Amino acid sequence: MSARPGRLLQLDVLRGLAVFGILLVNIWGFAWGTISLRYGTLPAQPPVLDQLVIFLVAALAQFKFYPIFAFLFGAGFALQTRSLQRQLSSWEQARAAYRRRLRWLLAFGLLHGFLIWSGDVLTSYAIAGMLILPLASARLSRVRNRAWLVAAGFLLFMCLLIPVGQQGGAPGIARDLHSFAERYAIYTQGGAWAVAKLRANDFLVSLLYAAVMLPHIIVLFLLGILSVRCGWLTQPQRHQRLWRRVRAVGLGVGLPFNLLAAGAVAWQVADPYQTVFDTALFEVGLFAGGPVLAAGYVAALMLTGPFMLRWLGAWLAPVGRMALSNYLLQSLIGTWLLQGPGLGWGATLRPAEMLGLAVLIMAGQVLLSRYWLRHFRQGPMEALWRRLARLD
Repeated sequence: MSARPGRLLQLDVLRGLAVFGILLVNIWGFAWGTISLRYGTLPAQPPVLDQLVIFLVAALAQFKFYPIFAFLFGAGFALQTRSLQRQLSSWEQARAAYRRRLRWLLAFGLLHGFLIWSGDVLTSYAIAGMLILPLASARLSRVRNRAWLVAAGFLLFMCLLIPVGQQGGAPGIARDLHSFAERYAIYTQGGAWAVAKLRANDFLVSLLYAAVMLPHIIVLFLLGILSVRCGWLTQPQRHQRLWRRVRAVGLGVGLPFNLLAAGAVAWQVADPYQTVFDTALFEVGLFAGGPVLAAGYVAALMLTGPFMLRWLGAWLAPVGRMALSNYLLQSLIGTWLLQGPGLGWGATLRPAEMLGLAVLIMAGQVLLSRYWLRHFRQGPMEALWRRLARLD
């Protein structure tokens, strides 16, 4: 299935890849919630396969695909505001039209977070989009300088936060584990009202976390804008040298760094009381190294040959064209399968089985997306979003 005229196949493939990568991480949160251990805990002498699954997900997916998703949102921002400016003949009208889209995205995000899953990203994307809206028509140098300024401030802030997140010894770990176990029991075995109350509480806490992370999202948005304005994404064949350098650094530096940090995370899941590694420190390590490896993923795709790109496009591009619909559908399916008000599978599935479930959901979404786009131009949520923005 080829991309529609006017669409960039690489961007749709990247969106599809990001949607699936996000599911690999979110699948755990559907069972454990977002204010808990990311991968839960393992029994004494856990199966090697379960430990390997957690290690690979942490190394290859955690903090890798959210940056790609945000980067692509920024790229889409640049492409769509430019298209609106051509249609409406005014940057002021283009910004007003895009602001309406962001308001509805904010509404979708709030409904998603309160009613389906507390790990919503649409809310923070909508707010970040509103903050960068004045830059839609800004000079390239201003966008670049703003990206450097926000990135420097955010890195300094995160360095100051590292001591705050460090573990408080065995008593503190024991209290946390007890609290996490209670939350896990509510999510996977509780009734609809108990889960709804916990989800609303977790979403409110997540909004506070999102406020702290907003500069990080804005930097990724601005990088996406720069990648379009400079032609890195829209004309990758003209920037092969740049993409080769990004691939070399992203994979050569990012992969070893993430493998090391993921090893510590997997060890912590198997032995929460270990004191060799500080969990918070290595979470920050994944957070810092994740975008580097994510850049390597993007560069590798930008350098992909035409035959492989067409093959990937046949399977991933339809998912990417329906990214909003597929992202929300993952939450609906995952929470229904894993949480108490649904089937409650989260109470019994092992990590390897959780990964298998994620792969099955991915396969179903590929088939559904291909079928849907044979009959409709857009995904259902994309069509609703566009219609509501026009009526606003």
